[in-house]
Amino acid sequence: MKLAEFSIETEKLAPSAWRVFAIASIAIFMASLDSTILYAGFNNILQSFPNSKASDLSWAMSGYSIVYAAMMIPAGGIADKYGRKKMFMLGTLLFISASFACGVSPSVFWLIVARVFQSIGACLLSPAALALVLEAFPKEKRMIAMGAWGAVGALAAALGPGIGSYIIDVGGWEWAFFINIPIGLFCIWQSATILHESVQPRDKMRLDLLGMLQLILGVGAIAYGIVEMKSADWSQAELVGIIVLGLVIILSYIPWAKYNPEPLFDLGLFKNKTFLFSNLAGIAFGIAFSIMFFSFFFWMKNIWHFSQSLAGAAIMPGPLVVVPTAILSGKIASKIGHRPLLITGAITYALSGLWFLLVPDASPNYARDWLPGLLLSGMSVGLVMPSLSAAAVFGLPPKDYAVGSAINQAMRQIGTVIGVSITVLFLAKSQLQIADFKPTYLIHIALALMTAILCIPINTHPKQSAKTKS
Repeated sequence: MKLAEFSIETEKLAPSAWRVFAIASIAIFMASLDSTILYAGFNNILQSFPNSKASDLSWAMSGYSIVYAAMMIPAGGIADKYGRKKMFMLGTLLFISASFACGVSPSVFWLIVARVFQSIGACLLSPAALALVLEAFPKEKRMIAMGAWGAVGALAAALGPGIGSYIIDVGGWEWAFFINIPIGLFCIWQSATILHESVQPRDKMRLDLLGMLQLILGVGAIAYGIVEMKSADWSQAELVGIIVLGLVIILSYIPWAKYNPEPLFDLGLFKNKTFLFSNLAGIAFGIAFSIMFFSFFFWMKNIWHFSQSLAGAAIMPGPLVVVPTAILSGKIASKIGHRPLLITGAITYALSGLWFLLVPDASPNYARDWLPGLLLSGMSVGLVMPSLSAAAVFGLPPKDYAVGSAINQAMRQIGTVIGVSITVLFLAKSQLQIADFKPTYLIHIALALMTAILCIPINTHPKQSAKTKS
């Protein structure tokens, strides 16, 4: 009898919830694929614009992430108010249109501009997609759905470098952007019939343009100060001053948010301890992840002299491990909560950084010297990234799903900006030596351990959820 009841429940859930999950995942897969492809194609794009420096091109990545971080938060509220399906489809259309503009850009400047519009499209579709998924599943199924959700991004990360590197080798870096167009068009076509409109009415809403500007200028100043640290155009004192100014601009948001009746995001959300520490951990882990991922291509192409396609294929085993790990971690978290997984994953991630610091040398022995560390890091990411996303929205009311998820993704993007800036600072040079990688691995280890510490206060145990309900 129980088996029959379970079958009926699964049957009822499958036609709606999993179809919503599938179409939302296509769009997220597209956006995730694009970001990993750009890591792989960085050197190729730079060679196409010989008059530009690596620090200039880094803004095609950092500019995207900065705007994504600032726009993601109001985009969540826009999706709630004006319709999640509507914003999801609009965001997808804008994303693929900007992808085309990226591919035909005649200079780094126009590539950066196109990437900004691509980022806005991603901002509109991402929180709407996750909110549609969260609403489609009952609360007791959400941890499993979030585990699968994390696996989608991991799968894109796994396939992105290999597919992207092959595409770049065959058709040029432009096709790393053009590949988004058929995926996005299919997504729009399917979502018109599969998705149902979902709205969380709000009494009033206006864009906090000053709050967005504070975030963009603050994070941008920090990134600029880091990227230009070795530049002859600035003194060390001036660049430190720019970084400090960036921090001050970000912190100035606190009094502004208290004064403004409709701030970019409500600081009251951070009174939830789990939400607060999930986001702090997201920044730390985001920096570490982008350093690890980006530096991988510098090592493969400059130390071991792998071809573009071989370097892309060589990174795939790590992210492929993320997929089953993320799915399994979602099931485990539904029984014991996320904290044990997060702490274990962060410590394991520190160990992977230690492996890369101590083991590989100038002689290429991929299976012996690199693959074990790569598999270790993949397992770590599978434990941490989807768990942080799920933990961040765990205790929030339904009306704040999109905004809460947007804040979490924005914090991770801030980490990405800083991580890219650090990697460019240490590794974007013509003659790389193994010693140049040691600072990045030490930072990776320190940030992974910091993530573990920040995850200690996170509490998403099912018993805690039961207490909240009662």
